[in-house]
Amino acid sequence: MKQQHVPVTVKPNRERQHRMTAAVLSVVLQGLGQLYNRQWIKGICFLILEGVGLAYLIPRLNHAVWGVWTLGEQTQRFVKVNGSTVLQQGDHSIFLLLNGIIVLLVFFVFLLLYIFNIRDAYITGKLREEGKQATRASASLRYLLDKQFPYLFLSIPALGILFFTIMPILFTITLAFTNYSAPDHIPPAKLVDWVGFKTFTDLVQLKSWSHTFFGVLTWTVIWAILATVTTYFGGVLVALLIEQKGIRFKKVWRTIFILPYAIPQIISLLLMRNLFNGQFGPINTYMKAFGLEGLPWLTDPFWAKVTVVIVNMWIGIPVSMVLILGVLTAIPRDLYEAAEVDGASGFQKFRIITLPFIMFATTPVLIMQFAGNFNNFNVIFLLTNGNPLRGDYQYAGSTDLLVTWLYKLTLDNNKFNMASAVGIIIFLIIASFSIWNFRRSKSFKEEDMIQ
Repeated sequence: MKQQHVPVTVKPNRERQHRMTAAVLSVVLQGLGQLYNRQWIKGICFLILEGVGLAYLIPRLNHAVWGVWTLGEQTQRFVKVNGSTVLQQGDHSIFLLLNGIIVLLVFFVFLLLYIFNIRDAYITGKLREEGKQATRASASLRYLLDKQFPYLFLSIPALGILFFTIMPILFTITLAFTNYSAPDHIPPAKLVDWVGFKTFTDLVQLKSWSHTFFGVLTWTVIWAILATVTTYFGGVLVALLIEQKGIRFKKVWRTIFILPYAIPQIISLLLMRNLFNGQFGPINTYMKAFGLEGLPWLTDPFWAKVTVVIVNMWIGIPVSMVLILGVLTAIPRDLYEAAEVDGASGFQKFRIITLPFIMFATTPVLIMQFAGNFNNFNVIFLLTNGNPLRGDYQYAGSTDLLVTWLYKLTLDNNKFNMASAVGIIIFLIIASFSIWNFRRSKSFKEEDMIQ
């Protein structure tokens, strides 16, 4: 039998011609690939964006990289000019660092747009090779407003977050690796230098700093635990008492206990500071009227710590109470009825039914409360200002938390590099603790249970 040979059509080696040509043109100049693919409006838009980007970056990028790398080379000084003394401005290290970070972030956004331009030209060229027509501007706009609208809408706040949130964070982190502190390295009179991890090693190794750091850190952890446990379980207790059967005027009780939360915190804390004043405060006055000796509520290290815990309970228990009341109303009553049929006592119903439901629903909030108390600036600062003072601490008092110590280092003593290092450590502690505990909680492992 004679074999039939099917003729094979040999295509020219141009299978990837359009996509590669469009991609290469987009690499050469942003928007050329789109123009090659006959997407005229899109190509012109990309060309305009590149023009704007280059107009901003070309005169600034080199100086920005130099500024971030060197933090300046010339200090401010007085020079003689025509027989008179003139102040010659030098490099401001902090301005150079800040401006450099901003320019580099703009360059990052420009680079992302440049990559997107190449990818878009490549994909459109591939469609042309498949015999499909390039998307028209009107169709692209409809697709953008329909399918890609969430990305378009979120891109605006994303840029805001990049320049108003991420940029300050990057600036703060970089300060921790410099020697930006008074009195030796405050620009423009003095330059700031990169010192690597020296700030962190000084914080944990130098006796003067390490004693303060570990002392303040220990109290911060103790405070966060006490403040979280007392307010949370205090709120649970109050909510359970209000929801008990036979309790009359429940709305009145809820209103009374929510009043401390309704009053602005600054007013409550300033009022409490006057109430606990050791010399003329009403609390000590009443104690003396009953023959008791007044206590140094805000002047003794131990009693000052007791005072901030008590005041925090007054402010924080109403928040937990409202949260727990909402959880209690969601517990099925059938469970309690079945437990009563089985002869369960009130404590057994609380341990087996109520507490597991409360913990399951509020564990993420409990973790968030711990993180909030770890950084609870208002209570400490407004009530005690971190006092009473301790002579063996560096710029810190007996009740200072890491966050209030950071405030004092920054605004009161110009120890910016040390404050930045403390801020980074606070973030690492809180982020590690929160993520680790949340991933171990039943709320995370059994999140489908409530769906």
